[in-house]
Amino acid sequence: MSTSPPTTDGPPFVGALLRLCLEQVRARMRDAARDAGFTDLQDAHWALLTYPAPDGVRPSELARRAHMSRQAANHLIAQMESLGYFERRRVADATRRLVFLTPRGHALCETIFASLRGVHAAWADQIGPDRFAVLLGALRQLALPDQPATR
Repeated sequence: MSTSPPTTDGPPFVGALLRLCLEQVRARMRDAARDAGFTDLQDAHWALLTYPAPDGVRPSELARRAHMSRQAANHLIAQMESLGYFERRRVADATRRLVFLTPRGHALCETIFASLRGVHAAWADQIGPDRFAVLLGALRQLALPDQPATR
């Protein structure tokens, strides 16, 4: 029995495949957060919990990362502050307040990171560690094109 190579010229295309994988990752993150007791997060809050972690950034930068208006981001930042995940404060040389993670926010991020390490382990087990390493290398090269490629 011969195995033919996978087709690359038809659907689902790369964007759909990446989205489907991202949906799996996001579900794992949300489940892990809920299981760890972070039950007060709404779907909209997750837009601010992006890579890199929102620690020491301007609100306008969070808005840019989340692809939303500054007003919408500020509304969500205020909610995250009231829930105890974020705080806004001035640093010595800044004219505006920056958004920082609180201890609760750091604990949430650690929970998220642990779930992501679990995704890595599960996917490496599913497709093999060597293939998963190649996949990660390719994704890093495509996501960060200014970084030198590692082979």
